[in-house]
Amino acid sequence: MHGLINRAIQCFVSDSYGTDNWVEVARVANLRFVEFESMLVYDDDLTPNLLDSVSYVLNRPRDDVMEDIGTYLVSHPNVERLRRLLRFGGVTFVEFLHSLDDLPDRARLAVSDLTLPRIELREHGPGHFSLICESPLVGYGHVVMGVLRAMADDYGALAVLEHAGSGKGVETISITLIETEFAEGRSFELGARAS
Repeated sequence: MHGLINRAIQCFVSDSYGTDNWVEVARVANLRFVEFESMLVYDDDLTPNLLDSVSYVLNRPRDDVMEDIGTYLVSHPNVERLRRLLRFGGVTFVEFLHSLDDLPDRARLAVSDLTLPRIELREHGPGHFSLICESPLVGYGHVVMGVLRAMADDYGALAVLEHAGSGKGVETISITLIETEFAEGRSFELGARAS
């Protein structure tokens, strides 16, 4: 697993629950170190073990932890660059949803050796979608749900999200868009204004 993924988990715990809790997670996970290097590649088995350790230390279900990680990735000031990358997906939340199929390719433009799981959006009618997530990491769909919740807020959209099940490395998220302009979204500009 790419170091950026594990580093994101580390930063989530440190920023949200404090460094002491992260050190405890590292101990429980038998890491023998406390800092992940973003550009290294780690054994794939390490990440599920790490997530289980976070769940244990925080005394929270792993699916909830994974959804919170997804929310953290686009809402915490320390990871503003990821939010910006996602906002380039469209002016509206619906455009953003349609851009998700291309997210793994866009991520590789930023980090050439980063491989994100495949995502496919399916539209079932006005305001009704499902998002298919293919990943060897069990629970990845919950991370995506956290990202989607935070991005809906970012765009000012009101959406109902539900993890609709998983099996054979595939997880499905049901998305019902209630209102596209429910609230004022966070401001976003493509570039700095000229003075």
